[in-house]
Amino acid sequence: MSDPLLIARNAKTECFLLPQLANRHGLITGATGSGKTVTLQTMAQNLSRTGVPVFMADVKGDLTGLSQTGKLSDKMAAVLKERGLDIPAFAPCPATLWDVFGEQGHPVRATVSDMGPLLLGRMLNLNDTQEGVLNLVFKIADDRGMLLLDLKDLRAMLQHVGDNAKDFTTEYGNISPASIGAIQRGLLQIEQQGGDKFFGEPMLDIHDFMQTDGNGHGMVNILAADKLMNSPRLYATFLLWMLSELFEQLPEIGDPDKPKLVFFFDEAHLLFNEAPKALIERIELVVRLVRSKGVGVYFVTQNPLDIPDSVLAQLGNRVQHVLRAFTPRDQKAVAATAQTMRPKKGLDIEAAITDLAVGEALVSLLDAKGRPSETERVFVLPPASQLGPITADQRQNLLQNSLVAGVYEKTVDRDSAYEMIKGRIPAAAGNAAQATQAAAPVKGGVADAGGGLLAGVSDMLFGSTGPRGGKHDGVAQLVVKSAVRTVGSAIGREIVRGVLGGLLGGGGRRR
Repeated sequence: MSDPLLIARNAKTECFLLPQLANRHGLITGATGSGKTVTLQTMAQNLSRTGVPVFMADVKGDLTGLSQTGKLSDKMAAVLKERGLDIPAFAPCPATLWDVFGEQGHPVRATVSDMGPLLLGRMLNLNDTQEGVLNLVFKIADDRGMLLLDLKDLRAMLQHVGDNAKDFTTEYGNISPASIGAIQRGLLQIEQQGGDKFFGEPMLDIHDFMQTDGNGHGMVNILAADKLMNSPRLYATFLLWMLSELFEQLPEIGDPDKPKLVFFFDEAHLLFNEAPKALIERIELVVRLVRSKGVGVYFVTQNPLDIPDSVLAQLGNRVQHVLRAFTPRDQKAVAATAQTMRPKKGLDIEAAITDLAVGEALVSLLDAKGRPSETERVFVLPPASQLGPITADQRQNLLQNSLVAGVYEKTVDRDSAYEMIKGRIPAAAGNAAQATQAAAPVKGGVADAGGGLLAGVSDMLFGSTGPRGGKHDGVAQLVVKSAVRTVGSAIGREIVRGVLGGLLGGGGRRR
């Protein structure tokens, strides 16, 4: 059993986060400048020291300091002395830097197929009719074995379906040219915002988030999100996709001694802002079920009212910084927050929420029996790592010495829907076999046994490699995939497409 993690304290009380209950999720709230970033950094560092990997989005650009040893400034020394807190044992955390745009960290990519129509529709802000057409496009691509890997694949598929709408209407239903156009325009906007860099291969292996260093400390994965925040829908959908990937790929383990990963979702209000009811229900489902995969999810936002009640009910560990009651909505948030935290005799929670100092918080963490502890008014401990961003040289050093250095930097462009539609590769196994036979050297009307007939049969049965290294499935692979799709269609697609937005269920991934 891992030791409890000291998060905050005052002269009489200490507040510990129990690692075995850290996967019961949590909430960190407070006004701008109230100390949420320090709380985030302190929790991440404590989890890392106990061997738990962490993922967090760096919205303001200052969480990279976790990778460097902290220093005692005059201001910090004065604050620690005033509050009776010990000087931390300064040390860095092992860190890996990521960036959707590939500028400040290792690139992070997903395929269009893995993102799925549900999340993609959310990203493009499609209405119900347009989402229905997008689902049809994905279904047509599935039925014809066309991989949707990057945006050019999806654009080509949309154009193909739009140009041949009459051929698909009987089998799949009406396909509105207006909806096709709306989706195309949405893709253009995403591309202009840099989202095209997110779609493609090599796709992120979610297990790369769950590594430890030579000392057994969990890796802190920091996503550069300062630029990504300029596209809030892309940001929210991207993080939800990663959470979905964790749910899809990780095995069921119940309640471990410590989490396999703790996922901090900063600016969480963007996830729920204008989200349809169906999506919120699916987010609630993922949050509820991902706990049994050993993943803890911590939402970070300014106002507790930003989180729907159905999701809020899943968050057992609470850290509440100061809230400003300047508006009726703020006052409602203060009252609602006070009512949801476990009371303590002698502590007026509602009054304290508006009276907290910077770095001070109301904390209620789960005890050993899984019950919320009495709310304590305490000071969050400062992290042992650096407060503030790192330099360009320090960033470059981290990238060069990363465990995943060179893995994701070079893009891969396999044969997929775009090449099929443009006629660059055959669209079906039968065509592939014909192409193989046509290419075989012929002597006296019979295929050359040295490299023709046997090679052609082998390619037809077991697949072949294209001129750019792309893999073309043979009959054997197609039979297996067909069987997998048949067995998993009722459950796998319903869960992953409907809930998570990928292609295959049960940890499968369509490459």
